[in-house]
Amino acid sequence: MSRQLLAMALAPLLGLFILGIGNGFLATLITLRLDAAGESATLIGIVSSAYFIGLAFGAMFNDRLLLRIGHIRAYGSFASLVAVTVLLQGLFFDPWAWFVLRLIGGWATVGVYLVIESWLLTAGDQKVRGRLLALYMISLYAAGVVGQLLLGVTNAMGDSAPFMVIGLLASLSVLPMAMIPRVSPLIEHAEPLPPHRLITMTPTGVMGSLGSGMVVAAAYSLLPLYLQRIGMSVSQVGQMMAVVILGAMLLQYPIGRWSDRHDRQMVLIGISAFCIVISGAMLWLPLSTPLLAVLLFLLGGGVFAFYPVAVSHAADRAPAGALVRMSQGLLLINSIGATISPLLISPVMTAVGDTGLFWAFGAMSLFFLLFFGWRRSVRPAPLPVAPFTATTPMSSAGAELVITEELVQGALEHEHLEDLSQVLPEVDVAEPVVGPPAADEAHVTYFDDVETVELHRSHRAP
Repeated sequence: MSRQLLAMALAPLLGLFILGIGNGFLATLITLRLDAAGESATLIGIVSSAYFIGLAFGAMFNDRLLLRIGHIRAYGSFASLVAVTVLLQGLFFDPWAWFVLRLIGGWATVGVYLVIESWLLTAGDQKVRGRLLALYMISLYAAGVVGQLLLGVTNAMGDSAPFMVIGLLASLSVLPMAMIPRVSPLIEHAEPLPPHRLITMTPTGVMGSLGSGMVVAAAYSLLPLYLQRIGMSVSQVGQMMAVVILGAMLLQYPIGRWSDRHDRQMVLIGISAFCIVISGAMLWLPLSTPLLAVLLFLLGGGVFAFYPVAVSHAADRAPAGALVRMSQGLLLINSIGATISPLLISPVMTAVGDTGLFWAFGAMSLFFLLFFGWRRSVRPAPLPVAPFTATTPMSSAGAELVITEELVQGALEHEHLEDLSQVLPEVDVAEPVVGPPAADEAHVTYFDDVETVELHRSHRAP
């Protein structure tokens, strides 16, 4: 990567890292404080869902505000709101007031991510998006790991100290963005594909995105509750949550590369089965601290891989002209899953006990396994059009950042394999004729095994 490109990306990535350290352990902190105050798992789930509701609304509407006031002022406004809501939570305790503050905080947080991701989007063209996205992912996950490890340290300083530290970090994250000596980039208002069209085009992608939002939100908001109730200290809970995020960071790419060389639907089936096994192990094995850490590491790798594999599968079918809107639509579906998850799972924990979290994890994974298996029997997966890209976008701009040059080229070369003109009538495609490409037509595949490619072609639905 050139020095010029790195210089353009450095400020937003530094701001992301600083803010992400505090945001990385805020959800864990809130869950632990509510539990320590004797609140029920159901109420904890309700308060946790407020953050994801704010994220969903922000993902839909914050880009309009950004277009009006510009990147720098928007970042300062959103980061200030994050700081204020967190500091207010440190000043007084009231679960329903915290619900409102978490709602506002979620809306403001996704605004911060929108600024950072749109800045990275315009920092370079599609040729370098893959490298920018890799730097983004490293900054995001590294901040999450560091933040969880700081939870015990800040908690030992006093009851309000963790909230003060998070507020200070949110305020400090403004400095790198405020000192950027260049004009704010321009973005367009996002118009994601509506859910009914996404379901018609890629049912597996929609269900994978919804499921990812559900399991990831439960991991962030309710897993700390389980860990504290089995007797772990605040510091130990932070360490275990750091292990979960580390597993997500280290295992997402190998799983994605596996999906490049195999049927992505089979990979989603494999991830679902893997999560069932991990949930069963959490329920029935005698858990020592080392074994628990290993299982949580594997769980993080499994649940966080759902979304990028599902998006990659959806991209294998989408025409090039619909890739951005498809990615933005799947992000909205993911946000809906994250919103409803704590509301659905926390009553299970109230009814059957703390292990209800893993009963719910196992039940959801079994449902996804059966759904993906059914979809594969009805319609085999298309060939991968481009290499897997590990991603956890937070905004419409981040969803567009995933659309690399390789993905666009792959979509252009494969969009003639299926007629989607009825599903996406407003999208122009190159001769949407059903059937395989002509023998003399250029064709790109990311499989090494030619026999596997031919097997996919022979099983493709007419």
